[in-house]
This record gives sequence, C-alpha cells and structure tokens, in this order.
Amino acid sequence: MEHYRKSSHCTYDIKYHLVWITKYRKLVITEKIALRTRELIRIVYQSNEVEILARNVGSDHIHLLVSVPPHLSASKLVQYIKGNTSRKLQMEYKELNRQFWGQHLWARGHFVASSGNVTDEIIKEYIKNQDMQERSNSDNFEIG
Repeated sequence: MEHYRKSSHCTYDIKYHLVWITKYRKLVITEKIALRTRELIRIVYQSNEVEILARNVGSDHIHLLVSVPPHLSASKLVQYIKGNTSRKLQMEYKELNRQFWGQHLWARGHFVASSGNVTDEIIKEYIKNQDMQERSNSDNFEIG
C-alpha cells in the first residue's frame, strides 16, 4: 500500500506509459531544446499533480511513465503537454519555426498503455473470488 497515492476522497495507483513523436520524426530535441522540453513537461506535471516515474527525451520522441490522479485522462494529459511544449519551444527557439510550419512541433496522436502491479488475470481471479465470498456471506441472495 506504500505505492498508493491519496487525494481527499480517493486512494489510487494509476500509471500510464506515454509516447509521442516529433512531426516528420525530425531529430530536433537535442541539447538545450531537450533540457527545456524536460523542464516544460515538469511544469505541466506539477500543475496537474502528476508524478514522473521514468522519462526519456529522445531526439525525435518522448517516453514517460507517470502516475496520474483519477480525474485526469491520458489523452487530456498528452494534450496539455504537447500543446504547452510546442507553443513555448517554438516561441523560444526560432530555428524550430523554420522546420515546423503551422506551429505543429509534435505529430498527431500518441501511444498510451496503462501500467500496474497486477495483471488482468489476477484482477479477474480477485473479482471471481469476491463473488464467491459474497455468496457465502449472504443469505443466498443472488442477482440473476
């Protein structure tokens, strides 16, 4: 239970593996742009109560493993990050404007996979066992 996070009305452990790429897979996230990208991502996460568990900023893509609060969907989180970083990086680094017309630094879409401590099989077994336990504790009350 030490890995669970808490809010005022919820205890949770929601993790996402997120990946997105630069438009045209251009190798532009290097040196100072890479450092600034990390910084901008960290700012977005702090304002949304997201915890970074692992990250890799490649020259043409971003990989993140994050823990998120239950009110924040993966797609909304990626939208915040891609929008903020694209706008600010292109304002600060004019060389990006020459390569990415239309103010689109990132390619459309992203990859997301949920991550957790248990597999689908364990959850199915737990639910199945809960059903058996409830039946043995109830007075033969069944829904059917």
